Amino acid sequence: MDKLDSATMKAAVLTEALPYILDFRGSIVLVKIGGSVMEVEENLDSLMNDIAFMRAVGIKVVIVHGGGKAISRAIKESGFEPRFVEGQRVTDEKTMEIVRRTLNNVVNPDIVERLVARGTNAKPIHGNWVFRARKIEKPDRGYVGDVTDVDIRSVCEMLDAGIIPVVTPLATGQSDAHLYNVNADLAAAALAKAIKARKFALVSDVPGLLKDPDDPNTLFSTLHLDAIDKLARDGVISGGMLPKILSCRDAILAGVRKVHLVDGRMPHSLLLEIFTREGVGTEIIQ
Repeated sequence: MDKLDSATMKAAVLTEALPYILDFRGSIVLVKIGGSVMEVEENLDSLMNDIAFMRAVGIKVVIVHGGGKAISRAIKESGFEPRFVEGQRVTDEKTMEIVRRTLNNVVNPDIVERLVARGTNAKPIHGNWVFRARKIEKPDRGYVGDVTDVDIRSVCEMLDAGIIPVVTPLATGQSDAHLYNVNADLAAAALAKAIKARKFALVSDVPGLLKDPDDPNTLFSTLHLDAIDKLARDGVISGGMLPKILSCRDAILAGVRKVHLVDGRMPHSLLLEIFTREGVGTEIIQ
């Protein structure tokens, strides 16, 4: 392929994206980042480039991030062993302090710095400024909670100022004002509902919803809400994917137009999902 052919292909891609750019300009898109995507430099760089592009063309981006692998490393370095019950971290007093320190002082600043380095204005928001949570009692996992209330003022102020808010999945206890660890997918869904995001994209290390988890060719490119209950009964949606999909359904029922499950290991997967006809992940719609 000569330079002219390459340039022509690039121009065609931009031309295809233009109607989407015009349509989404000024809209709010919430991006949740998690999984091993955050651990692989090239994947994280690609994702940060996508988000910087989205902001540059006028999309109001909000980020909620996880940090499970970084937290587990920090716990081990502190001489403890990470413990999980039903897929969620057991968070006692000592572990909670490690979670707070890792999310607020390591993971969050790294994402902010990467965006700023790309000419994008981004600032941190500690999740306990935004989320209130109720302790999960059964099974008892310590300071782990479900989001009950969302205060969107700080997020909206940043968006109005052209800033990308980068939010940690922490919350203030509803009854005891203690710091709580919350599932990042569920925190992101709660925030997407509260700010009525036009789109909600969950970027992780899976291609999307698969009928057969071992076969990427069984990807659901589109998932309608009325199919979710049957797929859950049939075991197609199970394990950690079930609360994720149910939270996505709640977000759509609350006014979010579309939810996307995106594989962050694929270069520019976020842009491909949002700005092309075909997309690359699973689109959840009503």
